Amino acid sequence: MAHTSLIAILPGDGIGPEVTNQARRVLEALELNVAFEEAPVGGAAYHQTGNPLPAATLDLARRADAILFGSVGDPTCDALDRHLRPEQAILGLRKELTLFANLRPAKLFAGLEDASALRPEVACTIDLLIVRELNGDVYFGEKGMRTTDAGLRQGYDLMSYDEGEVRRIAIAGFEAAQRRRGKLCSVDKANVLETSQLWRDVVIEVSQRYPDVVLSHMYVDNAAMQLVRDPGQFDVIVTGNLFGDILSDQASMCVGSIGLLPSASLDEAGKGLYEPIHGSAPDIAGQGKANPCAAILSAALMLRHSLGQAEAAERIEQAVARALAAGHRTADLGGQCSTEAMGDAVLAAL
Repeated sequence: MAHTSLIAILPGDGIGPEVTNQARRVLEALELNVAFEEAPVGGAAYHQTGNPLPAATLDLARRADAILFGSVGDPTCDALDRHLRPEQAILGLRKELTLFANLRPAKLFAGLEDASALRPEVACTIDLLIVRELNGDVYFGEKGMRTTDAGLRQGYDLMSYDEGEVRRIAIAGFEAAQRRRGKLCSVDKANVLETSQLWRDVVIEVSQRYPDVVLSHMYVDNAAMQLVRDPGQFDVIVTGNLFGDILSDQASMCVGSIGLLPSASLDEAGKGLYEPIHGSAPDIAGQGKANPCAAILSAALMLRHSLGQAEAAERIEQAVARALAAGHRTADLGGQCSTEAMGDAVLAAL
């Protein structure tokens, strides 16, 4: 009897439950051999249990074959101590499950050329993948507040990587480039940061194993400029946690909306957490305005990378493309579709 894959659904905060529900509808329509189990996370979990990542939620995440994650972020939690804030849930999951490789594809869907902030002839060239390291950098380094000798308050966050951390994300980047068009651009700030100099040195060392991949290097400020000037030059970008966070959001606006971009966060065995990159958007939560496409496409990434269902993943991606090409749009793309109506359109296109 075939193994039934367990999918943990962690809807989270804001628009998270709305978009995750649409992704689940699409997965259910495919009639795959999967089971779903849901648990609270983020602000929703804090309000229920006093912890943004309760033990039961972490246990489910560990047991599951893959995790479909909504979003975390709740303005009512902004005054809490940092360790109790919703965002600690996603950082905690990345750390506890060793999810070190974040994959963020960005590709312009046909028919959305006018939705991009770029000229249509530039926007239509976008088809790239950002591979972002998730377990290091300033997010996880030593941090705190102190007082200087002059009596001034000073905040500090330590940026650091060791060569092992760089090596494994570099390997993920090279392997992704092998599956795509064979080009890898490593983004750093080696002209001013020692952390980036080590990053560049190790990426060059790893490149010796991948003679079929063309490696280039770019400073992060230039990379931000090139994403706007000539995004078609990029195939795979590999970069650190901080730079990847910023560049992937920039890429989302180049393709028209942050509501279109999925992501995968993987461990070394391919188990992953899958989430739209748009966040909880509390300003539109509960209004049925959110674009569910990024969550639906995250489910497709989950089928491809963690559950070995590439054909089903392709079906979902083609259905989203057909729904958009037919003119179905949520408000972020200048349309009138509700979250559920957009989900209906994708289901109809399956």
